Formats: sequence, structure tokens, C-alpha cells
Amino acid sequence: MASCPMRNVIAHFANKWSMLLLVILDEFGVMRFNELSRAIPDISPKVLSGHLKTLESIGLLKRILYAEVPPRTEYELTELGKSLIPILNQLSEWARRNLEKISKNLRKRD
Repeated sequence: MASCPMRNVIAHFANKWSMLLLVILDEFGVMRFNELSRAIPDISPKVLSGHLKTLESIGLLKRILYAEVPPRTEYELTELGKSLIPILNQLSEWARRNLEKISKNLRKRD
């Protein structure tokens, strides 16, 4: 269905990297690309760049480009992005409470 919120909105940030980026930006505030890269060492620069562009395009974060030499770019959550943080925190808490059960179920499956 074309108007399905799950498919048309949530799918753009409901992945491990985007949600992690949002939580990290909430925790640390304004960050540069290299700082984000160091905060998530197992993400490639190409994947990080793609997720930052997607999050910016849907309005969850903003990119601030400073006309300096060398150029400096910073990222921070928008108000829309900040409004998502309590929901992500609830999801994270749910995951912590249920990790053992889910892990047990996955072991049974395998």
C-alpha cells in the first residue's frame, strides 16, 4: 500500500546503522564524519556516507558545511530526529529486557 507508514517512512531508518547513528548523535550532539566513523568502527566510509545522506534527506539530521580550508562538515539531529529518540530508547530497553529470550529462541531454531 502506497500510504503505509512502515514502508514509506520507517524503512528509511529502521536498520542497524541508521538507528545507531541517531542514538550516537543524540548522545554526543554535533559530530564530524570522522568522529562518527570512530564511534562506529565497523561501518565503512561508503556505508556511513550513504546512511547520513538518507537521514538528512528524510529530515532526521542536518548537515552543516563550513566554507573553510579545509572544508568542515558537521552533523546533528533535527527536531524531527530528536522526537524519534524516546522511541528508539524504548526499543533499546525492550531489546535489553528480551535479549536472552530471543537468543534462546534463535539457538533452538539453529
